[in-house]
Amino acid sequence: MQMTKRTAAAVVAISSAVAMPAAAQENGNGSDLSGTLTIFSDMSNPAPRAVMEDMAARFDEMHPNLDVEVTIIDREAYKTQIRNFLSADPPDVANWYAANRMRPYVDAGLFEDVSDLWDEPEIQENLASTEGALTLDGKQWGVPYTYYQWGVYYREDIYEELGLEEPQDWETLKSNCQALIDSGRKCFAIGTKFLWTAAGWFDYINLRTHGYDFHMQLTAGEIPWTDDRVRETFANWRELINMGAYIDNHQSYSWQEALPFMVNGDAAAYLMGNFAVAPMREAGLTDDQLDFYQFPAINPDVEMAEEAPTDTFHIPSGADNKEAAREFLRFVVSAENQTRINAADGLGQLPVNSAASVGDDEMLQEGFELLSSGAPGGLAQFFDRDAPAEMASVAMEGFQEFMVFPDNLDDILQRLEQARQRIY
Repeated sequence: MQMTKRTAAAVVAISSAVAMPAAAQENGNGSDLSGTLTIFSDMSNPAPRAVMEDMAARFDEMHPNLDVEVTIIDREAYKTQIRNFLSADPPDVANWYAANRMRPYVDAGLFEDVSDLWDEPEIQENLASTEGALTLDGKQWGVPYTYYQWGVYYREDIYEELGLEEPQDWETLKSNCQALIDSGRKCFAIGTKFLWTAAGWFDYINLRTHGYDFHMQLTAGEIPWTDDRVRETFANWRELINMGAYIDNHQSYSWQEALPFMVNGDAAAYLMGNFAVAPMREAGLTDDQLDFYQFPAINPDVEMAEEAPTDTFHIPSGADNKEAAREFLRFVVSAENQTRINAADGLGQLPVNSAASVGDDEMLQEGFELLSSGAPGGLAQFFDRDAPAEMASVAMEGFQEFMVFPDNLDDILQRLEQARQRIY
């Protein structure tokens, strides 16, 4: 099958047309779907690209009267092109991200309301943990296809040596930290050279201090950065900074460059997404040394929310084949497909369907359980997805500065507040 002129003209991209496999025969499944289903995807790295092309080929085979065409676009180029192709010549399905990152296209009327899909029991019951991330203005605007959890990866062998337990609350985290410092170690490795890692700490401390709704209101620009509740979040964070909890000169390291501090035992833990597990293992940590715990509670009256950046599929409002697009979204979130695409030899992340399987990897099992049932407070998308890009840039600079110069807090909050008033 050749790429249609319509599809090829929409973007300058790495392109591939997924032809209907020769083995596909009339099987009665979805025989009412016909025409062409066009999909634009930013899954351009080798493993995600293979996942995308495999999904499209399997869906094509299930629907013999439907032709599926996929255009794969370099991820960074996709970010600059999406508004243009959604406006000018939209595909039937497009990749994007959840929560505030989809708001510009929802507000511009470029994404289709798919609340009808979320009313279906199979989706409503098995994707409940992600519904909030796909909801704006009381409606759902897409479906998730993968996410990953954040949490504290720690040196279990060091904790056992010092007789420490996984902390369930803030006071225990701090007492553990003091014991680690007394043993000559740092509590946490972190590299803030590229800023976003500091945002992970702000997000968790703010979520645990004030909860998901407050955090979302703050990232939506509805709460001043000079609010006393924001200062309370920073006051909690400063308790760790004043203790000397973090490795020295962290602003000089990327997150990968800070890994040796944990691998060598100079620091005992790392707040990070599960994408860090493979590098930790490759650097020499065994599963007997490495474990994971949920970021502990700070305010006992606040429900536990989690960071779970979520990648999504959407139907553009100008799509030609919305019936086939809806059926493709159902296929994407099915338990069988979720198990397959998120496997270790695929995306290597977590399935969004609670009925899916994650295999026998202990870290993935713990993350899957955490996000499927252990996050009653909601799922945040990480600061630079929940806040507009310009606000995220200014704020993350402030977070890093605060970690190095906590006495600058008043000036930092004034700058963030000025940015809030300008940007929103």
